[in-house]
Amino acid sequence: MTSKASAPGKIILFGEHFVVHGTKAILGAINKRVTIISEKNKSQNISIKSSLGENSIPISESIENVDSMFKPFFFIAKKIINENNFSNGIDMDIQSDIPIGAGLGSSSACCVAAAASISNLFSELEKNQILNIAIEAERTIFPNTSGADCTVSVFGGIIGYQKDSGYKIIETNHEFDFIVVNSKKPHSTSIVVDRVNKFKSSNEKIFRDLCEEETRLIEKVTDSLQTFDLETIGKCMSQNQIFLEQLGVSNDQLLEIIKLIEKETFGAKITGAGDGGCIIALTNKNEKETVFEHMKTEHEAYSVTIDKTGMQVFNAN
Repeated sequence: MTSKASAPGKIILFGEHFVVHGTKAILGAINKRVTIISEKNKSQNISIKSSLGENSIPISESIENVDSMFKPFFFIAKKIINENNFSNGIDMDIQSDIPIGAGLGSSSACCVAAAASISNLFSELEKNQILNIAIEAERTIFPNTSGADCTVSVFGGIIGYQKDSGYKIIETNHEFDFIVVNSKKPHSTSIVVDRVNKFKSSNEKIFRDLCEEETRLIEKVTDSLQTFDLETIGKCMSQNQIFLEQLGVSNDQLLEIIKLIEKETFGAKITGAGDGGCIIALTNKNEKETVFEHMKTEHEAYSVTIDKTGMQVFNAN
């Protein structure tokens, strides 16, 4: 008996870093996905196979003792096994076309797909139940995660997200086209988050003012997303980039990419933690291919659209 589920990655359009401190963020699911196929086995082990390697632990092993990038998936499997009083193990096969460590929500999409796939071996859960499991799993490696990435991966489309009030889908019938450029510069989300926290501690008024400016920017851009005002959205992205530079999460390499791509697009900015990872740029559908061909001559680039489907679960067989 196997079960298959897939979930999209994401881009943060507005509000990264600020969202951790209570400000709203806007995220979009993208048409790059993770697919996980899970299967009950007759052993006493939870086993994982992926392009990054393989790993296996006994179902009796405490998650606290697991030192592995696969920790969230072992957590999900153990939780669902225990809740269903299942006496054997589970095999997982992870297939992804989302770049790892690039700020495109790979780990969150994996958590969502794993929660959906494994739970479907036993019963059909509602989306919010799968979301809660995925966020809980992601917290095994990112204790302070806002939950926004998992949320947009489950529901798809474009969402507004705030820690205190949760998510709200931003309804739009329009298609949005982006170029994503991977700087290929490694970065640590936890280190960048610590840097922002230190900035906040040393510059409380400046940080508070930036949060207020970000809030006004997001109010403006929410209307523009619904009216498909690409020029205003692009200008707001460029303004958001300036705020991120003030937080100290940009660098010369990222700025060089932004300077290059914003000449041909409506606007560009860091997406995710910064200090590496990816740049996103909003482009016109008719010009997207030209910009993409230009960028990929020097950089790893992707042409993406907003994925409105979100998480998909295929019946176990």
